[in-house]
Parts: sequence; C-alpha cells; structure tokens
Amino acid sequence: MDSELEPSPASLDAGRRLFAAECGFTNGSTKLETIPAATLPEVAFAGRSNVGKSSLINGLTGRNTLARTSNTPGRTQQLNFFDLGSRLVLVDMPGYGYAKAPKTQIAAWNGLVNDFLRGRSTLRRVCVLIDARHGLKDVDEPIMKMLDGSAVSYQIVLTKADKVRPNELAARMREIGAVLATHTAAHPVIHATSSEDGTGIAVLRAALTALAAVTSVV
Repeated sequence: MDSELEPSPASLDAGRRLFAAECGFTNGSTKLETIPAATLPEVAFAGRSNVGKSSLINGLTGRNTLARTSNTPGRTQQLNFFDLGSRLVLVDMPGYGYAKAPKTQIAAWNGLVNDFLRGRSTLRRVCVLIDARHGLKDVDEPIMKMLDGSAVSYQIVLTKADKVRPNELAARMREIGAVLATHTAAHPVIHATSSEDGTGIAVLRAALTALAAVTSVV
C-alpha cells in the first residue's frame, strides 16, 4: 500500500491540526484580472457538477457552511479561494458538465479555469473529484487533458464512497488507475472519501498537508 494511503500517526496529526486551523473565504474570481496574487501553496478542487465538491471541502475543514452546497448543479460559477491557517489555499473551481448551463457561461468557465491553471506556480495539485458510484465519465476527459497540457499535477479523489460496496469500490479504483496510467500529469494514488461518514477524510488531510510544505510544483 502506498504510504500516502497509510500515513503515519504524525502525518495524520499534522493534517488534523492544519485543517482545524482558521479557514476563511478570501476571494471569488470570475475573470483573470481578479484572481489573487499567488503567495501560499494552493490545492484546487475540480469536478463535474453535483459530485460533492463543496461537501468535501466542508468535510475536510470540519465546517458545514464554508463552501456553498446546493441541490442545484452548477451553483459554483467562479473560482473561490479559502485561506487555511495562512499555510494553504483551497480553491473551489466551477463545476463542469452541467448541460443546462448556457453555452456562453460554460465557455466563460472553461476560459477562467484555463487562465488560472496556466503558469500558476503555487498550485501544488488539483483534486479531480469523481463520484464513486459512477466512475470516470466522458465529461471528465477534457479537464484531465487540460491538466495534462498545462503540466499541472492532479489526483483523483472519489466522493460518496459510502454508497458503494467495498468490492465494487476496489474494482472502480483499479479501472480508474488503468486510465490514469495513460495521462502524463496524473498522480497515481487515488483517494476514496465520503463527507457523510468521514471515510478517507483524515488520510486526504494528511496528503494535502504534505503539499503545503512543498516549495516547488509537485
């Protein structure tokens, strides 16, 4: 088992302490000109609409209302920045793949995300969230190719893992791992999480905390 999925007690404690720190919204950007200056290490969260992105951010930080959650897909329409303990910035990216969004809006979101990814030296990793019940979909391929093209390290994080039986979850992770092997910027370790029962939350905190100490792009 990769040590990232079996962190030491010290790593788990470091993750717990960082994500228990003060965390607050600092900026919401809809265009390149309003994106804040790159200072602290950043971890971004991407995923198709309704994958549970905001719920995961809230689960990681132990706050129910930090990131806005909604039953209506596509509510995150900007890049939202959250300062975590003045050590790590969490970036909630616009959801993708919501068919009812106007094409002009979708194009604007894609342009914003491209602008953000291009040359963002402090961006340590993008967590690409995938619903554990459904696995990778065609709509996920463009963001993965975009990240490959931008040479931005990204990692698959499964959400709603509590909704899938263990053997099915293991099979899904193997399937996704085989796909990741064909993508140049994909990190090989897959995290399975649930914001409902806490599955994998402590382990993911530890992994992201390790990135907060990295001084160059992973």
